[in-house]
Amino acid sequence: MPVIGFDSQGLSPIGSVLIGSPRNDLAVIPEPDTRYPDGQDDPPRARPRHIASPVDRHDLYELCVQSPVHLVPLLRAIHGGDPRVLAEDFCGTAAVARHWVRAVPGARAVAVDHDPSVLDRAADAGADLAGRLTFIRGDAASASDLSIAAHRADVLFVGNFSIGEIHERAALVAYLRHARARLNPGGVIVCDTYGGESAFRLGAVTRPHPLPSPAGARVHYTWQQRRADPFTGMVECALHFRIEEAGQITDQLFDAFVYTWRLWSVPELRDAMREAGFISTEVHTRLPGAADAAPRTTPIADPRDIPPSFIVCVAGRVDRPSAQGAQGSQPVRDLKEPGGRGEEH
Repeated sequence: MPVIGFDSQGLSPIGSVLIGSPRNDLAVIPEPDTRYPDGQDDPPRARPRHIASPVDRHDLYELCVQSPVHLVPLLRAIHGGDPRVLAEDFCGTAAVARHWVRAVPGARAVAVDHDPSVLDRAADAGADLAGRLTFIRGDAASASDLSIAAHRADVLFVGNFSIGEIHERAALVAYLRHARARLNPGGVIVCDTYGGESAFRLGAVTRPHPLPSPAGARVHYTWQQRRADPFTGMVECALHFRIEEAGQITDQLFDAFVYTWRLWSVPELRDAMREAGFISTEVHTRLPGAADAAPRTTPIADPRDIPPSFIVCVAGRVDRPSAQGAQGSQPVRDLKEPGGRGEEH
């Protein structure tokens, strides 16, 4: 059976499949060919790391892993109306929130994270968005943080598999109940997750990505799933980067990011959302049919429409979708087809 691999520029380490960026495909590598950044068989964490360099891991993460230009239209399409306020929980450098405010006329966003260093970085990157973008240092998973509860939103996004930061079901339901209370009428929460036959396989895959400078330089981005327990649902994943200039590796960041997640399955997330009071839940794997002011997409109704290994967005609604909402009539493009990939480069 294949090991699922994750490409270099998507919404998340494997989120490129979801948003369909043309440079980013789901990579499948045969087991046991689990190559690590330097081509060896041992996990990179077992060897010395070279991190003291001018290369910044957050810059590389935004360059290689995230694609807000594709994600923001998808979130608006899932909402189905004209959402103006985004809450991005576990936001990191708030790349999605920043792009939301820049891309949507009259939009506002609230970005929440517990790490003051990444919030400071996000604030610097969004200095031109003062008054429209609010940063909150707090525990997004806490239902008792009143500073977070005071900010309501139309769309609440939990991306890059951050819902896995919550390890216990009771805590997950409590978070979702709190999230529902933060949503405006017609609001929607969107969480991404991965699953299927390869979800608990171990392996790694590397993809190159061009750097803005110097000319010809590129970064080799590696996603590695190095621990996985199907009995508990716990996984450990790591991101590594190598910088290549003129054919030589000049910098390498092993274990640039390491995550210990509870990999929530689609039915687990949907059940928890219903228990938390969401009136309906949906699963999305498709791009909007048009990149206009009010894009539309439709949820997946038949599980046969998703591949054996998949990345999806699970959405919970506080109200039933309107006839002009998520069930809109504009065509959608299936991401399994070549035409289903995004058009931006």
